[in-house]
Amino acid sequence: MAYTGELISLGTALCWTFTVVGFEYAGKRVGSLPVNIIRLLFGFILLSITLTFMTGSFLPIDASSETWIWLILSGVIGLVIGDLFLFQAFVDVGGRISLLIYSIVPVLSAILGLLFFQEVLTFIELIGMIITLTAIALVILWKGQKKNMTHPNSARGIIFAFIGAISQSVGLLLSKQGMGDYGAFASTQIRVMTAIVGFGIYITIRKQWGNVFLAFKDKTALKFILLGSVFGPFLGVSSSLLALKYIDMGISTTIAQLNVILIIPFSVILFKEKVNYKEIIAAVVAIMGVALLFIDFSNFF
Repeated sequence: MAYTGELISLGTALCWTFTVVGFEYAGKRVGSLPVNIIRLLFGFILLSITLTFMTGSFLPIDASSETWIWLILSGVIGLVIGDLFLFQAFVDVGGRISLLIYSIVPVLSAILGLLFFQEVLTFIELIGMIITLTAIALVILWKGQKKNMTHPNSARGIIFAFIGAISQSVGLLLSKQGMGDYGAFASTQIRVMTAIVGFGIYITIRKQWGNVFLAFKDKTALKFILLGSVFGPFLGVSSSLLALKYIDMGISTTIAQLNVILIIPFSVILFKEKVNYKEIIAAVVAIMGVALLFIDFSNFF
């Protein structure tokens, strides 16, 4: 099937959109740390059910020791360290700047893909990435330009956002190395189990288990966490790994970043945010940039 990887990445972007909506709403009710550990637990249950039907075992026991090692490292760096630093950056410097810095993930992924997997992008693909990421950056900037909030820990927040972006890219690199021909759902489950242990240790150190147990009493928050879990640790993470089997890391992560664009209508409907014409124009430009990643120009010459 043509454009399999690109279409899977587009599906990943849509998954991330629903994930952000669910976790943002739940996070405002119970806090980000309880949301993180609960979404991983829900994701683990969903993945276990899926694996049981697919392989007859609810755990990836058929994975080689090498696969386990690489994917555990990927889970620690990408899902634990990356998320912890990114979420702290949200607190220190705000979501707008954090997401703007985080949008460099495709660039870092493209560099790592070139260095470790000899993934060479064509000139048209590079242009498509630049157009898409520029449009996404403009949407993030314009979205927050009216908010003149000062952050006392801005320097730390910027550094933490960069660490989060680097961790995400390295996590994907390790996932691609460890997964090989192994299944995407089983690979995701190994990463999720690692993240559960990692966040469990962090919550214990921070003595936050009380807040986690309180979050389970908020039925509305749980519904939105479940929504985010279905499209996040279950479908979103799995599809992002599956896409790496078909296309380069840089292209996959660029298309997946479209969730910043796709979330615009949800922000208007659910969170009553206003969208200006600049954001709409940027969204159209971003889609045009992604279109360049789909088109095989070799057919025209």
